[in-house]
Amino acid sequence: MSLTRIRRSSTAAVLTVGALALSLSACSSAGSRTVADEASASAIGSQAAAAAAGAAATAAATAPAPAPTEQTAGGPFGAACAAVPKDGAGSFAGMAQDPVATAASNNPLLSTLVNAVKQAGLVDTLNSAQNITVFAPTDDAFAKLPKATLDAVLADKDKLTKILTYHVTPNRLAPSALPGSHRTLQGGDLMVSGSGEDFTVNGNAKVLCGNVRTANATVYVVDTVLMPAS
Repeated sequence: MSLTRIRRSSTAAVLTVGALALSLSACSSAGSRTVADEASASAIGSQAAAAAAGAAATAAATAPAPAPTEQTAGGPFGAACAAVPKDGAGSFAGMAQDPVATAASNNPLLSTLVNAVKQAGLVDTLNSAQNITVFAPTDDAFAKLPKATLDAVLADKDKLTKILTYHVTPNRLAPSALPGSHRTLQGGDLMVSGSGEDFTVNGNAKVLCGNVRTANATVYVVDTVLMPAS
């Protein structure tokens, strides 16, 4: 082999080795950058997740407590509440388990009203209604009516139905929501005035025992039968 050819072969080998070294160096550098980038992205992701979890915890800790609903606000009030039995089906706890017409039938203050509801065929209607308010006249309230008037009303199912449904609103009313005008199932409006535990309906019917809960209604016992406009 000639000296010239040997020199050319050596030069080529050196160039090949150099190229290979550069190639390996480049690959190593690129691989290092990829691993570093992945490690950085993973660290950033972990920091973001931790920040999100911290923000959620802070929001949960500082969120205001939900306002009490009308179904959970307060308890019964009024002087006549003392006449309600302390236990049994007619007690406040017992009435809370039954729909309103059934609950009223166990209340010693409301026997005339219960009889009128039966006469009008409204037991199932009231028991199946959801979230209503009933202004319930006591036996003494019905006794204020002349006997002839009461007998005539009880004998006239259409008129009796209008009077009884005038005592019912289609939504539960907490004491704080009582003041103002309220549309009834009969179609007319009731006007309630007062505050705290002192309320009057239509200017002359006093609430004697209020905010009594049944399974589907809130009851306000009143001392006067409410009459819709003719």
